[in-house]
Amino acid sequence: MFAGFYEEIHEEFREVVREFVTREVAPRYKEWDQNHMIDRSMWLAAAENGLLGLAVGEENGGMGLSDYRFRMILDEELARADALGVALALHLHDDWVLPAVLQFATAEQQQAWLPRFMDGSFVSSVAFTEPGAGSDLRAVRTKAVKDDDGGWILNGQKTFIGNGVSGDGALVLARTDGSEPRERGSETSFSLFLVEKQGNPGYQPGRQLEKMGLKASDTAELFFSEVKIPAENLIGEEGRGLEYAKAILPQGRLGVATSAVAVTAEVLRQTISYVGEREAFGHSVREFQHTRFQLAELQVRLEAAERYVAAAVERFNAGELDLVAASKVKLWASEQAKSSVDACLQLHGGYGYILEYPVAQAYLAVRLLTIFGGTSEILKETIAGDLPG
Repeated sequence: MFAGFYEEIHEEFREVVREFVTREVAPRYKEWDQNHMIDRSMWLAAAENGLLGLAVGEENGGMGLSDYRFRMILDEELARADALGVALALHLHDDWVLPAVLQFATAEQQQAWLPRFMDGSFVSSVAFTEPGAGSDLRAVRTKAVKDDDGGWILNGQKTFIGNGVSGDGALVLARTDGSEPRERGSETSFSLFLVEKQGNPGYQPGRQLEKMGLKASDTAELFFSEVKIPAENLIGEEGRGLEYAKAILPQGRLGVATSAVAVTAEVLRQTISYVGEREAFGHSVREFQHTRFQLAELQVRLEAAERYVAAAVERFNAGELDLVAASKVKLWASEQAKSSVDACLQLHGGYGYILEYPVAQAYLAVRLLTIFGGTSEILKETIAGDLPG
């Protein structure tokens, strides 16, 4: 990011993150990517270094680092190590599930769960998306009904769930008003639950889905068959699940935007270095006017995206980033990342198409960013609905 955005305390934090990434992630990332699974050792090491649950307050044993600039440093250092699958796994845990617990769980629930979010013993997933529903959360069919003990019985299926195999539990959006699954639910048809895998034989990950990129971060279907949920695992109030899901979207979408900028910046840095070393027709590729002009344009686009994301982070830190603003910054940053990384791959020529080159891995990774957290089309609908007139 640009000069002046980070303060000294952030750069001190960066030293901790960089040392962690160098020691625990970079040497093993290729193995995780090949195995399509991040070892639990990564989560435990991240916990030991205080890198999980940054926003958890001191009253629950955390550091209370709610300034999102700290979270961005994780993205930047993981991008620098070409470990984008780890970045995605951490975002799911810290930007999608944790905010729901911090904002809507009771004090007793927070005391029980937050230490596990921070010590690496509870890796979480966000389980909203379903086959046939996609981004339309009112079409969710997964159903929870009350049992005789005051708890709930959960049945249904989710798909495209990050950390779905490796995770220990999921934040699940389920229909709780007794309406028929074939109907689109109302605003009060759904509730949120934190559902644990351990002790629930009906909680079964399905097949691991084969993705284009980000393979180190496992993605799977989840199946729930007569899964018992204790009453205390209901997040907030019954019937407000859709409201809560919408409330955590700004942070989730901001996380996608910051990831997009971090990846773009690193790929552009690598590309500038590459074209300076690569020769064609007796000259470095960087000497050609077309290359210089393209790099100049990519640099301007990156700086514009950085400034936009920085402004969104400032609004988030002030508690003022709403859904429309978060949708705008995610739309811009993710689409720019997709086109910029594509241009950088082109500048690598044939080598850009070889998977051992980071630019090829980044190309596959950024393709998710215009889909994950709300497709660009959904974001445009949200933005259009707020237009004046």
